Amino acid sequence: MFWTSYFLAVLAIVLAWPVPILLSRAQWPARSPFTAMLLWQAIALAGGLSMIGAMLVYGLEPVGDNLLAGLRSLAGMVFRNDPTTALGFWHIFALSAAALLSAHLVFTLLLTYYKIQRQRRRHRELLALLASPSADGPRTMVISHDSPVAYCLPGGARSVTVLSDGLMAALEPDELRAVLIHENTHLSQRHHLLLWAFAAWRQALPWLPTTRLAQEAVNSLIEMLADDVALKTESRATLIKAIAIVASGSAGAAAAPALPAARMAFGDRAAEADAGQPGATGGAGSAVTTASRVSRLLSPQRPLPEPLRIAVLGACLLLLAVPTALLIVPGLLG
Repeated sequence: MFWTSYFLAVLAIVLAWPVPILLSRAQWPARSPFTAMLLWQAIALAGGLSMIGAMLVYGLEPVGDNLLAGLRSLAGMVFRNDPTTALGFWHIFALSAAALLSAHLVFTLLLTYYKIQRQRRRHRELLALLASPSADGPRTMVISHDSPVAYCLPGGARSVTVLSDGLMAALEPDELRAVLIHENTHLSQRHHLLLWAFAAWRQALPWLPTTRLAQEAVNSLIEMLADDVALKTESRATLIKAIAIVASGSAGAAAAPALPAARMAFGDRAAEADAGQPGATGGAGSAVTTASRVSRLLSPQRPLPEPLRIAVLGACLLLLAVPTALLIVPGLLG
């Protein structure tokens, strides 16, 4: 298990630093956002598994030839008071760090979920007072405000899309249709779950720069995915104009409806990206996302060639399979 722990540690470092930086600078994700989204998820999962696995395997190395045997020995030490003399200081330190990091990641994930759910609940309560149903579609609400505002509020069967009357006055029917399709895509494809997971990852490891890169990339990619669905029925020019109109009023809209965040807006991603900051509605990153969306729509490119897309998907499977196999397979074969 000695070499396994070092290999996992190297893999964790590679996935925590150079790989996310290179991917965040790459141009191809805009061509195939779904494939890029899968790769970011694989990097996050494999990186976390390798980081925890490296410490766990190193800590158990003196008491087992593989992870499962080491865990059985550790269970005997904890529950049957078996001798612990085989474990040195650094082994105990590694095991403690693995346990603490695992607990920290799970706790942060649950805490982020709780914060988002609380904000959404407050948001729905205010919408019940400030908004009225729209005739433009089911589960669509209208708030009275002059600034162009469009966002969706996830919540399963209670999910709604919220528009301002200022937006409805500014958009042509086809532009309004594009906005609704875009927002409904966020709801139907469960993009809020991705935002929740990557927001929690950043909250748990704020000192790791790549958590910020991953969150920003995911925010941008889900916008591209929703844009691509809207383009199936509406023209490129229609969608660009709708984005420009919403972006032109985003500064006024940010301070307008006094509603909690925990929502996903047509012009910028909100509270899932800033779950620990109630009321936040994006920031400089939202302007970058809008600019990248418009640039992508103005200069469309062909999707990744099929061989390259298959290669990226194969890399995703390898990223998940390699650390999992290193941790589990020796114990099953032994």
